[in-house]
Amino acid sequence: MISKSAVFLDRDGVINIDKGYVYRIDDFEWIDGAKEAIKYLKDKNYLVFVATNQSGITRGYYKESDVEILHDFIRAELRKIKAGIDEFFYSPYHPDILNKKYNNLKNLRKPDIGMLKLAEKKWKFNKNNSYMIGDSASDMECANNFGIKGLLFEHGNLHHFVKKNIF
Repeated sequence: MISKSAVFLDRDGVINIDKGYVYRIDDFEWIDGAKEAIKYLKDKNYLVFVATNQSGITRGYYKESDVEILHDFIRAELRKIKAGIDEFFYSPYHPDILNKKYNNLKNLRKPDIGMLKLAEKKWKFNKNNSYMIGDSASDMECANNFGIKGLLFEHGNLHHFVKKNIF
């Protein structure tokens, strides 16, 4: 029996301030309460995933390795408070950019559910009581398409938002 549920977090605008195409550690700035929210979710026995559209890759603004370096930084920062992300998923695809390297990944881009399906296949979580926290209509559409509850985070302290909406 699968006992754990999952929380999917969008990255830019939920975990970090969205400054447009954030890929460098120097440009990364935590949303208030984001680290504490992630720790809270882990302490409540949720699997925590990041599902983020990263079209800056296909646009040529940065490389996949830049995204992975930033995600390693996020992991390291969370380890300092005994928290973590179970896995990061990202989509380099964008429908307006023709890039043969990424065109086969269009199912990953939110509002499609490819990233969430990859997580479900690998981690075998219970979709009941699972959530997606995002800051856009496409995040909410993705949650709906996958059959989980979408929580729209518009601003404020993420830890307070999570405690109010999940427990």
